[in-house]
Formats: sequence, C-alpha cells, structure tokens
Amino acid sequence: MSETVQPLGNATHGALSIEEHQLDNGLKVLLVERHADPVVAVMVWYKVGARNEREHEAGVSHFLEHMMFKGSERFAKGEIDRLTTTLGGSNNAFTSSDHTAYWFELASDRWEKALEIEADRMRGLNLDAREFASERAVVLEELSMGLDDPWRRISDLVQGTLFLRHPYRRPVIGHADALKRLSVDEMRDYHRRFYHPGNATVVVCGDIDMADALARVKQHFAAIPAGIPYEQADPFRPAEEPVGGERRVQLTWDDEGKRLCIAWPSAPVGTPDDAALDVLSTLLTGGRLSRLHRRLVIDEELATSVSSFNDTRVEGGVFWIFAECAQGVEPRALEAALDGELELVMQEKVPARELARVRSLLEAAEAYDHETTSDVAEQIGEAAVDAHWRLAFESLPNALKVDATRLRDCAKRVLARERRVLGWCLPAKEEERRSNLRRIGVALRRSTHAAKEKAAQHKKSGKSRKGGGR
Repeated sequence: MSETVQPLGNATHGALSIEEHQLDNGLKVLLVERHADPVVAVMVWYKVGARNEREHEAGVSHFLEHMMFKGSERFAKGEIDRLTTTLGGSNNAFTSSDHTAYWFELASDRWEKALEIEADRMRGLNLDAREFASERAVVLEELSMGLDDPWRRISDLVQGTLFLRHPYRRPVIGHADALKRLSVDEMRDYHRRFYHPGNATVVVCGDIDMADALARVKQHFAAIPAGIPYEQADPFRPAEEPVGGERRVQLTWDDEGKRLCIAWPSAPVGTPDDAALDVLSTLLTGGRLSRLHRRLVIDEELATSVSSFNDTRVEGGVFWIFAECAQGVEPRALEAALDGELELVMQEKVPARELARVRSLLEAAEAYDHETTSDVAEQIGEAAVDAHWRLAFESLPNALKVDATRLRDCAKRVLARERRVLGWCLPAKEEERRSNLRRIGVALRRSTHAAKEKAAQHKKSGKSRKGGGR
C-alpha cells in the first residue's frame, strides 16, 4: 500500500511518500521517501516496554537495550559503534513504558549496514554472561544517579501513587532489587518473547527508492522466524481501581528547593482527549505568555519555573505539572495560585485570541521538532507502534480542531482535584522546622488543655465545699 501525505514540520520539504508492507513473518515495514537531504534514517521499533515486564523483570527492557550493543553473531562488542563512526553516521536507542527503539542515521549510499546490524542482533544476540554482569553495574549506577535527582524522586513517588496496580507505576529503568536478581537466562527469555519480526516495525526514511529499500529489508529480515504472538508473550496487567479524593505525598531533600509535582490520570494515545490535552498543556505553560508562567513566574513571582506535559501512553496516560517555589515563597501560596488558574480553565472558555496564540505555538513546535529525517522517522515509528502511523500526520490537525468548549470540558473532566496526586519535595531543614512547630503546637494544646482541666477541677472542688457547708 502506498500513500502520499502532507509533510511533518516544514512544508518546504514537500509531501512525503509512504509505503506500508508486512512480510510473511509478520514484520511491519514503513518506507518513507523524503529527498530533502542525502540521508536515510533506519529505525527498528519493538512493541515492548516497561509495561510488558513481569514484577521480577522490572527494568529488563532498558537493561536489554544496553545489551543490544554488546555483541551478536556477526558484530562483536564495540563493533556497531565503530562501524557507525567509520561510515560517518550516528546511532542510539531508547526505552519507554510502551516501546523500545533502535535508530541509525547514515548517508543515503551506505544505510544498508544498519539493516545488517539490526537483523543480526534480532536473531543472534550474544548476551554473554560476563558482559551481562558488567553492564548490570552500569545500569545500577545509572539508576543510582537518577535517585540523586530530586525531580526524579518526587515524580517517581507521584507516579507510583497514581498507578497502584498497573506497571506504569514503575520507572522505566526499574528497581535495583529486581535488577540485582535478574539472570542472563531471564533476559534471554525476554529477548526471545519480544524481539522478533512479529513484534517489530522497521522504518526506513529519507533519500531512498521504495522498491530498492523494500528488497533490502526482505533480504535481511525475511528469513527470521515470526516468533511468539504478542498476545501470548504479554503478561496480564490488572486494571486500576477508581480512587476517590486527592492523594498527597511528600519527601525531603538536602537543599533549599521547594518542588511541586502534580499528576492526573489522563487518556490513551491517539484518543480525542490526547489532542485536547496537548492544547491544554500549551495554554498553561507554553511560552512566557502562557497562563501559569505569566501568573506564577512573572506577575506574582511565586515560582522560578513551571511546566506541564501531556504524557499519553498506550493504556492510559498522565497529565503532569511541575513548579518550583521562588526563594522565600511558602508552598501553600504557590499551590493556591496554581489551583486558582486551573479553576479558571475548568470553568471558563478560553478567549479566541488566546486560543489562536496556542494554535500558532503548536504549529511552530511541529515544524521545529521535525526538521530532520530522523525526527520524521521517529514520529512515524512511534505512532505506528503505539497506535497507527497515520497518527503522526493527524495529531496536529486534531489539536487545531479543539475549540474553547471542548478544551474547557476536557480540563474539567481530567484536572478535577479529587483525581490528582500532589507531591511536594521540601528542604529537610524546612520540614524539620515544620515538625518542630507541629510539636510545639501539640505541646501548647496539651498545656492549654491541662490548664483548663485544672481550672475545672478547682471550680468543681469549690462548689463541693460550698454545697457541703450547707
């Protein structure tokens, strides 16, 4: 199947031609012809991420991403990076809650090497036990460094409170205890279950000839067996139970920062609310004229920074707001002002002029984020593995169709206070001071209560003596 679609980002690059194929072994192939630059991006996407892990495997998706560069049947440890550099290209990989992706960007006369590498580590990854032990130490150090980041700690705490049962509650990097217990055989089993053509999508994007590109993909991948059907490999995930009322969490940190993190359960990727929440995020924190930045940072100087993020995922997302108090500002003052702005968004329609500004920002962001061939390949691939590749071309038009009524209704439904988890990361000294004040308050209340009790006893005693004298 072949389609010509409107370009992502800068319209001067012209329309893109896209062909969608599926090989007999189940491998999905997306060919994207784009002649803006003599460059080709090759990406292999696996429909597996942190949400697919069993409890004892927590963190294996990200760990396996590391191991994919540690040697396969044809390419020894370090050979992938050496070849990529020799060919004048670049490569990397990333893992999310829903997928894992590997990418190369190479000149259009040498991109086939990426297919050779990806096919070889799909079917013949070494997973040497010594390399496994060595790389585990690297991953554990990466995890430890993340735990030294207060924003990471408070957002992990909030997310773990928001999702009580679903694997989305866990950070993508996993937990140290599970990673320490994980065996190389368990990783081999995970690779076997998910890293095969039936669970993969190959995107070849850039200065290509369609027929030639398809022939090369078939040459390298067609003989690899399909693998276990996704439905059999994917573990059962329990549904979240509704929780009534706002939940609050708190931790302390050894610095002077007062950091606020709020999260609401939101919508799956590609749903109507996904588009509305993109608009809402831009309205609240997109640029200096956005509502929260203007009030909290500029006008009232309550915060040094404020941001929001529409983090939609395959099985339900998160809408995030982050803010940090300005020096000397009490957390309750920042929280009250932020809640005031959210209440306005939930109750009043956004004026047409303000909505037009938001739409302009969304269009500009789309152009900026998709200037390169790799940018285009990434958006198309992510849409393909999480929903459908056409979503890459529909997201912006869908957002531009969101009107003031729909935006208000979405905000009112999603940002209700009783649905949220609110977390504060406060200075350890500040929390100690608050604790002392609480203890003093308790002592004063006890002292006052004791004094009242003593006075009441005296009064009661006096009445008894008087009565006894009659």
